[in-house]
Amino acid sequence: MGQPVREYLLTLCVTAAVTYLLTGPVRKFAIAAGAMPEIRARDVHREPTPRLGGIAMFGGLCAGLLVASHLTNLKSVFETNEPRALLSGAALIWILGVLDDKWGVDALVKLGGQMIAAGVMVLQGLTILWIPIPGVGTVSLTPMQGTLLTVALVVITINAVNFVDGLDGLASGMVCIAAAAFFMYAYRMWFGYGIEAAAPATLFSVVLMGMCLGFLPHNMHPARIFMGDSGSMLIGLVMAAGAVSVTGQVDPDLLNLKAGGLREATHAMVPVYIPLLLPLTVIAVPVADLLLAIVRRTWQGQSPFAADRGHLHHRLLEIGHSHSRAVLIMYFWSALIAFGAVAYSANNASMWIVLGIVLLSAVGLVLLLLPRFTPRAPRWAERIVPPRYRRLARAVVDPAGAAAEAAASAAAEEGAEGEREPIPAGINGATAIGDRSRFVDRHRAGSHR
Repeated sequence: MGQPVREYLLTLCVTAAVTYLLTGPVRKFAIAAGAMPEIRARDVHREPTPRLGGIAMFGGLCAGLLVASHLTNLKSVFETNEPRALLSGAALIWILGVLDDKWGVDALVKLGGQMIAAGVMVLQGLTILWIPIPGVGTVSLTPMQGTLLTVALVVITINAVNFVDGLDGLASGMVCIAAAAFFMYAYRMWFGYGIEAAAPATLFSVVLMGMCLGFLPHNMHPARIFMGDSGSMLIGLVMAAGAVSVTGQVDPDLLNLKAGGLREATHAMVPVYIPLLLPLTVIAVPVADLLLAIVRRTWQGQSPFAADRGHLHHRLLEIGHSHSRAVLIMYFWSALIAFGAVAYSANNASMWIVLGIVLLSAVGLVLLLLPRFTPRAPRWAERIVPPRYRRLARAVVDPAGAAAEAAASAAAEEGAEGEREPIPAGINGATAIGDRSRFVDRHRAGSHR
């Protein structure tokens, strides 16, 4: 057990490191290429921010798969066509996303591209062969049925992740949580029950975690760079590929044999049973947001692809939550649903799991009702947390500098419409974070002179 864990950890670290190191150069390239669209009415950021973060994430995906192909326990995965199918579909959806981030692509064209990417994966063997149905058993699918179901699952997952990508760090964090929970489930099926067909899904989830973890430091509020459609559609496709692999390729009858009986096998497959049409409970929050958006826009007589400010994260901002707090609340619900489903499948004391989920749901509702509460870090941790979480007593050391910066950050968090002189974007990223405060201070100092 130790050797596979170390290999997965190495793959995770390499993927995260490559993604993290590539994001900086990609950010400068995006600024130079002009991939900084104007701020739209539905956007919550205040300054033009470069996109094309998906370029770095795709580099991390390739690096992770390359490293895994040379590891002792993971190279057997590459004896199948599934990694090749994933890489082919990911390349197509990534190219489509890059074109959309730079020049913009019509919604129907993007939908067609998503279907083509899913079809390419199906042609290379990454498809749903059967589905387990409670009370019925295993139902084998015809090639046409498997193709349609696979394409539908891929397209829905891609758009669910794309729809939720509305706040800094939201999509990458939620997908990372989903990938972590899915890794626990797939790893248990492979090494717990000895089902080798779950190996590709386990690898895909590890690589997906690395892509998100490597990009997240650059994307936390206020974001230095956005992943854009090139990133959101990419991670959505990788997540869908893992779901297709573990749900449609793992034979439930084999799980029945390994688990020791029909009852145990059914219990082990609970995370697959819960979302019958969407065999991945970890995207429940993005999918709920997607369905609500479609119903809302159709009811208003708009296109389901028309953008608006009615997503769940926009509603959290409207009721008074800060940007970071809204993101953390979405993280909470994603983790609760994802890890709750995994825990329910792994523990025989399911009633206690259900009670725990209910209790945590109550805690989440309380958090939703306290939008004005601002968490403060303990004094020993103030040096490692952002300034907005530090106590005010430490901000009076430099009233002209640190206190002003903290006040400006707090005003931005509360959504205040303060008057701030716009700073033109440049190749050095004057409009993104990081050294942005330094540019602001220099600009103000020059004006005072």
